[in-house]
Formats: sequence, C-alpha cells, structure tokens
Amino acid sequence: MNPAGTHPTGTPAATVLNPDGTRRPLDQYDAPRLTENQGARRFHVMSKPAGSACNLDCSYCFYLSKADLPDGPGSGRMSDETLELFIRQYIEGVTGNQVVFSWQGGEPTLRGLDFFRKVVALEQKHAKPWQKIENDLQTNGTLLNDEWCEFLKANRFLVGISIDGPRDIHDQCRIAKNGGPTFDKVMAAINLLKRHQVPFNTLTCINRYNARRPLDVYRFLRREIGSTYLQFIPIVQHKGFELKSPQSWDPNTLPKDGEPEARPGHPNSVVTDWSVDPEDWGYFLCKIFDEWRNKDAGKVLVNHFETLVAQHMGLPSQICIYGEFCGKGLAIEHDGGVYACDHYVYPEHRVGNIHQGKLSDMAFSREQVKFGFAKHESLPKYCRQCAYLRDCWGECPKNRLIRTADGEPGLNYLCAGFKRFFAHAIPEVERMVAELRKQPLRPQGRLDRGIK
Repeated sequence: MNPAGTHPTGTPAATVLNPDGTRRPLDQYDAPRLTENQGARRFHVMSKPAGSACNLDCSYCFYLSKADLPDGPGSGRMSDETLELFIRQYIEGVTGNQVVFSWQGGEPTLRGLDFFRKVVALEQKHAKPWQKIENDLQTNGTLLNDEWCEFLKANRFLVGISIDGPRDIHDQCRIAKNGGPTFDKVMAAINLLKRHQVPFNTLTCINRYNARRPLDVYRFLRREIGSTYLQFIPIVQHKGFELKSPQSWDPNTLPKDGEPEARPGHPNSVVTDWSVDPEDWGYFLCKIFDEWRNKDAGKVLVNHFETLVAQHMGLPSQICIYGEFCGKGLAIEHDGGVYACDHYVYPEHRVGNIHQGKLSDMAFSREQVKFGFAKHESLPKYCRQCAYLRDCWGECPKNRLIRTADGEPGLNYLCAGFKRFFAHAIPEVERMVAELRKQPLRPQGRLDRGIK
C-alpha cells in the first residue's frame, strides 16, 4: 500500500487548495481549470431573457413552474446591466472561433424587438475580431410579424419553431392561456419566416398523445411545412418535477424496468400522464427512421438520426444527450443566475451568478465538471454491458427514473424504446456509413445546440 499523499512511484502527489484552506490530491475534475491556457475553451449557454414567462400554457411545459420554485430564479426580465455582463463574459470566456447565443424561455420574444436589437449591438461591441458570433431563437412563433422577420433575416438568426404536428395533434397540448388553440398562429409565423427567407428548424415534442402517430407527424412537417431540419424531443417528466430536481429522490422508491409504475397512466407512475410511453417512443423513432431513410436521407436532417450516423463514423455525438459526458451546456436565468443545465434549474444545481463571478469559471468549475462526469459515472452495470452503450451512453440523466430488473438505480426511463430503435436502425446506419466513407467529407453546418 502506498503512503497517503504519494503516487505508486513513491513521489509526492500533486495537491490543490480547497476553499476552506485545506489541501487535497488533484483528480480528473480539476483538469479543465489546470489546462485552461492549453487549447481553445468551448462551452454553451442557453439564455432565458424573459425567465419562465410565456404567452402559452402548454400542458407538458417543464419550465413554467420555475417562477414559483422556492429559492429558484423567480419571475422577471433580464436587465440591460445583466444582458451586457452576460454577453461580455460569454464572449470573453469562449476562446474557440465561434460563440453561439441561444435565446430561449419561456418565450423569449416577450422581451420585444428592442431587447434583441440591444443584443446584436452588444455582441458587436464585445466581439473578438477573429470570432464568429451566431444567434438562435427558440420560439412558439405566435408573436412574430413582418418587423420581427426582417430583423431575424438581417441579423442571420436561426429560428426554432415549436410545432407538434397537424392541427388536431398540435392543439391538444400547445394551448393559449385561455385554453384556446394556437395552430393557426404558429402556421402564420412559419409562412412569415418563409416569405422573409429566415432559416428555421422545427422542434416537435413527442408525448403520450402523438407518439402513436409518427407518420402523421413526420409527413406533416415535411410535406405541409417543408421543414428540412427536424428535432424531436421526448417528453419525460417525473412526478413532482415542479419542486424536486432529478436524482433528488430516494432510489429505493423507483419502479423497476417492466413494472407498470414505469409507464405513464398508472396511478403510481413515476412520470406525469402526458409523458411519452417508452415503447411508443421506440415505435415512433422506428417508423420515422424508415420514412426518412426511404425518402429524405441526404436532404433532411433529423436530430436522432444525424447523430447516430455521425457516431458510427467515429465522430462525437452531435447532441448532448448521446454524449459520454455532459456539462458543457449551461443555462442563465433573467437574474444572472447560472445553472448546470436548463433541465436542472433548481437551487441545488445553481453554479453561480455572473454578478458575483465569471461565467467561464462556473463553466469549468469543479462542481460543474463533476456534474458532467456523473453522466458516465452513474451508469448502472446493465448499461455498461449493453450492446448499444456507445450509441446511447444512458441518454439524458434527467430521464434516469427507474431501476434495472435487479434493482440497480439509474436506468433511463426510455431504455426499452431506445433499444428497439437501435436494433431496428443500426444495420441500415452501418450501410449508410459504408456509403459515406466512399465520399469526400462535407463541411459541418449549424447543428442542434440542445434547443428546447
């Protein structure tokens, strides 16, 4: 056995000073801070300039409740002072050649055009000469008009439009504050974006109600809207998400894989009634994969398929949920509070505030690095032995709501659906990869940045 504080060679172990003045041995969580001057530093921040405020009342929204979360961000709007501090610190902190500002909510367009004119002006003021600044805006679209679209086009914003499918599907969950439908307003916004030639993606939330109609959803997005970049987000919310953060529950109370409580609709289900059923999620992905492969591959990007192909080519995951580690996608609230992820906007996952510290220090803090490593370190043995481990890496930690059949916690609620999809799609993906390897690489475009 080696003496305490030494390496196996007998040399003294390197140590680092703790905030309380004590010292401890260096470990992997210290690496980003110790190598900050070696190579480019990249991270991404989702900004919530209107907080959780929204003009819609979508039944499955996970963010509306943040206004009432005890010790949470509360309600409010980002001040001019906080806005400039955020933009300056973000540009200073990213030393790569690109900085991407993602404006989300709630509904960010509630801030109005003047706010976003300030955004562009401040970005120009603080931009580094050699750095490319880009903006994306995730919106429900209902407040867009010609003036908005002229601005978005002139300033090269990439827009994400939230739409869940044809009228009867969309209006089931995406409703106005008075309970009325929103489909017509969203379609009007899409037509405005097309008229002004503003590039846009579609973001579609797959829930318990539309997951069994995959081709109705996909064909509507392709044929009616003409979307060429489709993002599909599975709706999974644990019961009590309004107050309780992921992983704060007693693991012994979680249902095991295969038990009825591990699916929506059961009185004691671990998830809300509107959460997508795991089997239905797998069915949805398989059906639209076949449609995409037969008719749209090479012309249309679908987030889950694009990254699966990329990963089988030996490239990194194109979206955070399928990466081995996470932690590089933070969220900033209207008050300058910074959180580990926009799905972890809870007091225990607040990593700081830009009024009291530097954004880049928070992004590479030991606390945030440990958060990112936990995606890998908390995987159960069942996942580590899975044939699809490198395709999935346990997907998003927020969805690890159930236990394996032998009782180990940390299994993803959607596991059954993902396994069905991977078994179905990977043989064809391998054929596609073989074809792609014969072709010259094309430049990588603006990919999914975790738009919610």
